Formats: sequence, structure tokens, C-alpha cells
Amino acid sequence: MNTIFRQNQLYTFLLYCNDTYLNKEVLDCGAGGNIPPLAIFSEQGYKTYGIDISSDQISRAKKFEEKNNLNLAIKQGDMRSLPFKDGSISFIYSYNSIFHMRKEEIRKVIKEIHRVLPLGGLAFINFASTNDWRSTIGECVGQGEYLQEENGQKILHSYFAENEAEKYFEGFKIIYKENRIREGYANAETKITLGFIDYIVEKI
Repeated sequence: MNTIFRQNQLYTFLLYCNDTYLNKEVLDCGAGGNIPPLAIFSEQGYKTYGIDISSDQISRAKKFEEKNNLNLAIKQGDMRSLPFKDGSISFIYSYNSIFHMRKEEIRKVIKEIHRVLPLGGLAFINFASTNDWRSTIGECVGQGEYLQEENGQKILHSYFAENEAEKYFEGFKIIYKENRIREGYANAETKITLGFIDYIVEKI
């Protein structure tokens, strides 16, 4: 498979996962899309599971699986109520997905991730930060929560100050944190700033 994956932060997560003695099983919360990053873990011998609330995104992922002769086990589901037993999956991640919820919903998701991980299990979770150029654009529906236009639809985005999300990590130890700020372009003339905060946490 000669696919270029843009989610390079997940390679860092993979290194942390490889450095444990836990079973090589991983769950992606928000797994659909044209190039599902679960394939990164599948290539490394991990048993993969994925959930996505969007049937369209799952269909796109299935086309990628068929093209590359993969079975990533991506199914429709809601990360606020994970369809897995307590302590059943060693590693869980949510990449560029969890911040499309209200902040109280995000708290519920992180509790669910904690439930499904075993002791010593690892999670990667990233948040959109208030450094992002869009952090105050759109219809405000809560503190740091905005409905923003994407492809003709209003999509919820929650933005976090640098340490704001850490109150959600009860029962976890933070073992990696990166506050990423990247310059880019919305088009040929318009320069923008993208902001994310990445965490790798361990269940304790």
C-alpha cells in the first residue's frame, strides 16, 4: 500500500503503543473517510476497530478497504456510547473528530474511552485550540462552541484554551502533550493559522 497519510501525529501515538506489553488492538472514534488512518495500525499488525456516526464517511472508508484489500472493521456508532466491554481495547484514538461536539458531550466521550481502556491503556485525543483562525467565527452556541459553514452545512466546532481540556482527564495520566500552531493558506492569497492541542494519556 503506497498511501500517504496526513495524520502524522498518529505515528507518534503508534510509537507509544508499540512500547507497551498490551494486546495490539486499537479503536478509532471517527474512523470514516477517504483514507482511514486505521490502515497505519493494520500495517503494523494491530487488530483494528472503528466507529463513525456518518454512513457516508463509512462508505468512503469501505471503498478504501476494497481497493487495498483491508478489513478495518469500521461500523456505524456513536463515541458517546462505545459498543465495547469495559477494559476491552488497549488503544483508542480520536483524531480531528471529538471537537465536533459540545464540550459536555466531549466529557462523556472521554469517560467512555476511560471505561473501554484497560489499566495502562493509551488514548490519543486532539482538540481544536483557541489559536485557530476560526475560533470565534460563526454562530456562538456556548463558550468556545460555534456552528460554522462546511460544504454547505453548519458544523459544530468546540475550541479549547491551552489547558482547558485537562479537567476531562480524570483517571488518566498525561504522558504527551503538544500545542501545535501551523501556518497555512485558505487560498492563494489568504494566510491562516491552524491550532490544535494533542494529548496522549494513560489510564491509571
